[in-house]
Amino acid sequence: MARLEPAQRQRWDLLAPYAEALAAPAAQRRLWAWTALAVSSLALAGVMALLLAVSRLPGIDKTFPWPLQFFQKGLVVHVVFSFAVWFLAVFGAILHVATQRLAGGRPCAEPLAAGPWAAAAAFVLLFVPALLDRGQPTLNNYIPVIVDPLYYAGLGFLGIGVLMAATRLLMALLFARQGPFEPVARSALAGAAIYLLALGSIALAFRSLGGQTPSFDFNENLFWGGGHVLQFLNLTLMLAAWYVLGGLAFGRPALSPGLFSILLTFAVVGALVGFAVQATMEPFSATQRETFTWLQYALAPSPVIAVAAGFGVARAWFRENVADAWRHPAFLALVLSIATFGIGGTLGIFVDGADTRTPAHYHGVIGGINLAFMGLMFAFVLPLLARAPKAGRAIRVQIWLYAVGQILACIGLFWAGGYGAARKTVGAAQDLSHVGATIGLYLNGIGALIAIVGGVMFIWTVGRALLRRPVRE
Repeated sequence: MARLEPAQRQRWDLLAPYAEALAAPAAQRRLWAWTALAVSSLALAGVMALLLAVSRLPGIDKTFPWPLQFFQKGLVVHVVFSFAVWFLAVFGAILHVATQRLAGGRPCAEPLAAGPWAAAAAFVLLFVPALLDRGQPTLNNYIPVIVDPLYYAGLGFLGIGVLMAATRLLMALLFARQGPFEPVARSALAGAAIYLLALGSIALAFRSLGGQTPSFDFNENLFWGGGHVLQFLNLTLMLAAWYVLGGLAFGRPALSPGLFSILLTFAVVGALVGFAVQATMEPFSATQRETFTWLQYALAPSPVIAVAAGFGVARAWFRENVADAWRHPAFLALVLSIATFGIGGTLGIFVDGADTRTPAHYHGVIGGINLAFMGLMFAFVLPLLARAPKAGRAIRVQIWLYAVGQILACIGLFWAGGYGAARKTVGAAQDLSHVGATIGLYLNGIGALIAIVGGVMFIWTVGRALLRRPVRE
C-alpha cells in the first residue's frame, strides 16, 4: 500500500462531538453511574473469586461460618457479575452516549434515564443471596441462578434498567433527534434490537415452562434460547468497541460506515433467527437445542470481515507511526482484543462440550471482548468523563498482562481438555490420569494468575479515575 499523503493523515476527532453532547451535569452523572457499575461488577467478581479460593482451603470451614453452599453460590455470583452485569453495564454506557449524541445533548425521555439506578438496585439484589443460608444454586448455562426471590428480583431490575436505556435511545431516535445517526448510534440501535429479541426469547421460554418450580432444569430452559441471542449482543458491543478504538488509534475510521452497518445487520439477523427458533420450534426439544448450538456459527462472519476490512488502514497507519504504535492504548487494546478473540474462536472449532476445551473457547472469546471494553474505558469513556488516566506504561502493562494471561489460560485449558480433563469439576473428578492434563491445568493456572493481575490493575486504575474530580480543558 502506498504511503499516505499529508492530507490523508489529518486526524479524525472522534471524541469532540460526544463530549459536547455529554456536557450537561445530568448526562455526566448517568455515564459515571453506568461506568461505576461496570467496573464495580468486575471488582465484586474478583472478590468472590478470592473468597471461593479461600473457602476451599482445608479446615477453613471450621474457622469461619460460611453460608450454606457458599462455593456454588459464590461461583454463580462470580459468573453473573463478571459476564452479565459487566457486559450489560458497558452496554448501558454505550446506549447513554449514543442517546445523548442523537438528542444533541438535550433532555430526552428523562423518566427512562433512571436505568443505571435500577441496575444499581440489581447489583445489591444479585449479591446478597450468596451470603444467606437459603436458596439453591443452579450452575446452568449463560445466566446461572440462585433460586431465591431476591436473586430473581435482581435479574428483573437489571433487565429493566437496561431496557429503560434501550427504550430511551429509541425515543431519541424517533422523537428527539438532533444529531447524526452515526456508527456508534447504529451499533447501539442494533444492540437494543438484539436485547429486545433476547428478552422476548426469555419471555417465550417462561411461558412455555408453565409455572414450573424453579430448579436447574427450569433455569437452563429459561435462559438457553435468550442466552444464545445475547451472544449476538456481545458481538455487537465488541464491534462497536473495535470501531471506536480503530477511529481513536488511526485518526480516521478503519471501516466505512456502510460496511459497519452491514456487519451490524448480520448480528441482528442472527438474533432474529434465534428468536424465531425459540418461537416456532417445540420448546426445549432436542431439535431446538441443536439448532441453537448451530447458530453459533452465525457469530463468525462479522468479526472476520471487520478485521479483514480494517487491515489495510491499520497497516498504513502502522507504517506511518511505527515508533509509537504500541504506545497507544487504543491500538494496543484493539490488536490484542482481535488476537485473543481470534484464538478463542479458532479453539471453538474443536469443542465437544464435555471437557475443558469448551471453557478454553469461551474464555478466549470473552477475553477478547473484555480487552475491547478495557480499551473503550481508557480511550473513550473516561475521556468523556474528563477523567482520562495518563496513557503511560502502567496502562500498557495491564492490557498486556490481561491479554497474555488469557491466552495462556486458554491454551492450558485446551491442552488439558485434549487429554480428557472434564469441565465444571474439581479435584479427582477432573480425570487427570494423563500428565498432559495436569500440565495443561498448571498452564491455565499460571495464565489465570497473570490475567488477574492485569484485571486488578485495570479495576484500580478506572476506580481511581472515577473517584477523582474531572479535569476539563
